[in-house]
Amino acid sequence: MGLALSLLITAASLLAASGLPGLLLRRRSSWGPRIATAATVAAAAAGVTGCVLALGGAEAGSVSLPSVVPGARLLLSLDALSAFFALPVFVVGALGSLYGLAYWPPAENPRNGRRLRSCYGLLLGGITVILLARDAAGFLVAWELMALSGYFLVTTDPRSRETRRAGWLYLIYSHAGTLCLGGFFALLAGATGDFTLRPLAPGEVGGGVATALFGLAFLGFGVKAGAMPLHSWLPAAHAAAPSHVSALMSGVMLKVGVYGIVRVTGLLPSPPLSWGAAVLAVGAVSAVIGIAFALAQRDLKRLLAYSSIENVGIILLGLGLALVGRSLERPEWVLLGLAGCLLHVWNHALFKSLLFFGAGSVAHATGSRDLEKAGGLARRMPATATLFLVGSLAICGLPPGNGFVSELFVYLGLVRTTVAPSAAWAALPAPVLAATGALALACFVKVVGVAFLGTPRSAAAESAHESPALMLAPMALLAAGCLLLGVAPGLVAPVLERVVAVWAGGSLAGASLAELVPLGPLAATAVALLAGVALLAAAVIPACRRGRSRQPALPTWDCGYAAASPRLQYTASSFAQLVTSRFAWALRPAVHAARLEGPFPGPSRFHSQVDDSVLETVLLPRLRRLRQAANRVRATQQGDLQRYVLYVVAAVAVLLLFNLRFDGLVSWLCRP
Repeated sequence: MGLALSLLITAASLLAASGLPGLLLRRRSSWGPRIATAATVAAAAAGVTGCVLALGGAEAGSVSLPSVVPGARLLLSLDALSAFFALPVFVVGALGSLYGLAYWPPAENPRNGRRLRSCYGLLLGGITVILLARDAAGFLVAWELMALSGYFLVTTDPRSRETRRAGWLYLIYSHAGTLCLGGFFALLAGATGDFTLRPLAPGEVGGGVATALFGLAFLGFGVKAGAMPLHSWLPAAHAAAPSHVSALMSGVMLKVGVYGIVRVTGLLPSPPLSWGAAVLAVGAVSAVIGIAFALAQRDLKRLLAYSSIENVGIILLGLGLALVGRSLERPEWVLLGLAGCLLHVWNHALFKSLLFFGAGSVAHATGSRDLEKAGGLARRMPATATLFLVGSLAICGLPPGNGFVSELFVYLGLVRTTVAPSAAWAALPAPVLAATGALALACFVKVVGVAFLGTPRSAAAESAHESPALMLAPMALLAAGCLLLGVAPGLVAPVLERVVAVWAGGSLAGASLAELVPLGPLAATAVALLAGVALLAAAVIPACRRGRSRQPALPTWDCGYAAASPRLQYTASSFAQLVTSRFAWALRPAVHAARLEGPFPGPSRFHSQVDDSVLETVLLPRLRRLRQAANRVRATQQGDLQRYVLYVVAAVAVLLLFNLRFDGLVSWLCRP
């Protein structure tokens, strides 16, 4: 076992135990969160060191431990791909723990503070073990630990009906995904003879089995990633959880689903072209429809949650391009696609965590996540507004933000497919990616304009205050990371090439990011933009301060209208209505408007709401019909023991028949 693997195992153990000392202390004691944060930061230091060693090419090794499951063992291994996905776990986890000291203090939250800290550490530890596990037993146990700790984090404050509903929805989706993963490992063992996640040799499994394995893995991991249409748990869960937990779930936990898809597609040999086409299609739908849903939201955290679906779509576009490149043996497509996919994993972890921390600061200052109750916060919270603006530029894919670089990788790769007549269709998501960027820009112009500019729309916004330094410091570090990766993408290019080589089995045929992407001009442009902004700020801010000190405070010219009101400003819904109306077929907005009649109509109200259309119009109606059918089956519960024995015998007979048919199906799929 190498040093890098030892450091990550130590980090996982320390993270899982970080919240345990606080359970022995009083509820309002400040020592519990301090101990948990110190343990999390120490674990992050060890984990980051191990990841850097592994990404630098150090020998990681593996370790096999005995398992309580008969015939199974706990096999842990570390490679560059695992280390790449593990790095954001430690960075975001440590910064979130520091943020939570001020955001969720024990004196104000004695009922749930200890549970939050212990489950926070268990979630981080479980994710770390998932990234290291190479066998079904260890992987599924860690997966379930992540799912259950995530449920308790989502329901941190169970007094709200909305929170309880979000928790149950999250739990149902999580176990549906776990069921698919159980089927994946069962089919893998039936085809290969063991439950180990290892590269499969060409011809080791039949084409039908490989496609079934890919389908089960994509469904199981796609639920956790939040890809459409498997996403309905995500907006409610992210909105209900505390903001630093939302940052962890969006920035880190969703990427575990992405990791699973990347890992499995790297193990299966010779992917057919249909796999890449399917991933591209799901990615395109997730990207454009996800940001359309985000644009229609007025709840800031729900908006950011739907934006996460958009970014998962961008990540899947990169992976789909890489799969198409592997199918057609085009190493430059593989490199651009998977490098864009992987870099966007890091980028999204940085800027989405920053934005959720910013949303937490807004909620902390105003007591609400509703954009319609914000306004004018830039004057009262200048640091939060500035850092949120940096995250908004990054998530919109604008230079010098880091999101621009990863999206450019994917875009260049999609455009390159036009040179191959057999795969020109793979370029179809390129305009979708461009449209997604435009919609993202409109979305975050709305957020920044409505929340931070204008005049306060409520008394809470009028009396808002800046967040404490312990909340601002993690945001500043994340903003610095966004700018660093945007200004110097060449720093991570060798790491990306090394990880892509692990996934592709080393078959890149000498392709290099430096030859495919103008990294130097990108860096020069980003530096010039930053310098221009810095010079402009240095010239404008002092002049504005001098002018404000010399001139008396006067109201803005109101065109002679003496009864100006904050209600005259654009609302978040009205700002987005022109765009979201074009997506009414997918969003299905619920509009409640009073009918105005007569020459002097009375007071009226207008309200529009966009719920998750997949959940509300597809899943819930069918579940209600299923519940009605189940109620009819209750007639079979007669209390008659002989009838119950007959039910058992019939069920056993059906299962035996199904098992025989399933064995025949597997034999047919596995035949050469």
